Amino acid sequence: MNCGKSTNLLQVAHNYEERGMKVLIVKPKTDTKGGNKVVSRLGVTREADLWVPSDVNLYDEIGRYIEENGHIDCILGDEVQFFKAKQIDELFEIAVKMNIPTICYGLRTDFQMRGFEGSERLLLLAHSLEELKTICNCGKKALLNGRMINGKFVFEGEQIAIDKEDNVEYEALCPKCYFEYKDKYEKEKQLNEVS
Repeated sequence: MNCGKSTNLLQVAHNYEERGMKVLIVKPKTDTKGGNKVVSRLGVTREADLWVPSDVNLYDEIGRYIEENGHIDCILGDEVQFFKAKQIDELFEIAVKMNIPTICYGLRTDFQMRGFEGSERLLLLAHSLEELKTICNCGKKALLNGRMINGKFVFEGEQIAIDKEDNVEYEALCPKCYFEYKDKYEKEKQLNEVS
């Protein structure tokens, strides 16, 4: 969270296009933040070329896009943690069979330190990985994501809740701060159960 994934994606798209090359930006429909747009915290936005439901075959969908729009030089995936494992397999197949560089951006883990289906598959198939770093409020390297509802950290709930919807916000945390907030949450939960 908040390490510049979408900003980096938009910069890479700009770099390709500045050189006269065509990019294809894909985004899972599960990510409703910004609708079909890639949204950077810096305020830069851009419409995704494909906003894809979880049941759509990416190999077929991207193949159709290329037939209709011509050759593409790079595929950029935003919020790929929300893709299904099968869709990551399809992106990998496209990258290999069509020889199209494919760069994906997403989270490794959720607010409970559990992997996302798309991320887990991508981590197994990716030719290379590049970690984008950010810092916790305490100044240490943030590795985890904390979920807040109405400004309070929570550690239970559905895996997917979109930032800025239903009073949900996320904060990048170092492991020490993550566990401090989690311990506080557990103590408050126990007190509420006793009351």
